[in-house]
Amino acid sequence: MSALFPRWMNVLPTLGAMAAMGGGVLTVGGVWYYFTPKFWEVGYMPVQPGSGFNHQIHAGKLGIDCRYCHSHIDESKHANIPSVHTCYGCHQATKLQGVEEKTAFVRDAYLAGERYDEIQGLLDAGDAAGAEAKIREYEVAGLPVSEHGASIAWRQIHVIPDYANFPHSVHLSAGVSCYSCHGQIKGMPVVYQAQPLSMGWCLDCHRDPGKNLVPPDRITDLIWVENEWFAVPPEERVDEEHGGLTPEQLVESLRRNPPDYCGACHY
Repeated sequence: MSALFPRWMNVLPTLGAMAAMGGGVLTVGGVWYYFTPKFWEVGYMPVQPGSGFNHQIHAGKLGIDCRYCHSHIDESKHANIPSVHTCYGCHQATKLQGVEEKTAFVRDAYLAGERYDEIQGLLDAGDAAGAEAKIREYEVAGLPVSEHGASIAWRQIHVIPDYANFPHSVHLSAGVSCYSCHGQIKGMPVVYQAQPLSMGWCLDCHRDPGKNLVPPDRITDLIWVENEWFAVPPEERVDEEHGGLTPEQLVESLRRNPPDYCGACHY
């Protein structure tokens, strides 16, 4: 009696099982890589209003400390976005360079509300310096550009979920540099997200914090941190103190009560 199926078909179940297994592995691997903040969020660079704010010029070339604009981040739970009045503190005594830059600054920082038409008329006439002078006139008189004051509608880049707790002051006090989370801000014309800010990424640091701890007086010196700290192997680093503790003592104090339990970061 002849066989219903040829002998070579006996291998099909094995091939099918191998294909299913390979497909499952590829699916898991794809989800593991592509469905993560590391893939979707690192490099996120939203378009900011007007000409935006060039950190490469302000923090890099001019050397303005992070804490001048983001005030009290070493004391506060949240990092603040500076108001227009912070910008005015520097720009009131000098002329902004270039009509286009002046126009962008004026439009995005101040054009809102009741006095829009007057300032806009000066801009439309090509008199950006006159528009800036008019704004200074309002500032000196203590008058807001609009009844609600003026603000820049910056688009937030580093977003922490509402259910997560990230106190800036605690991390900065421990010696975690801005560089560890935000990257080399001083070299970014337009700021982008340099780290995934995922739970796994946070836990990796909490479980081995020593690699990200720098001397507290260097937390905002990002050039030094990149070139003199992270570029040097841990065993070759000069022993620095962190609030009276050596790096080894600080890490040991963290390990005695490791902040890797759920309640440390989640409400």
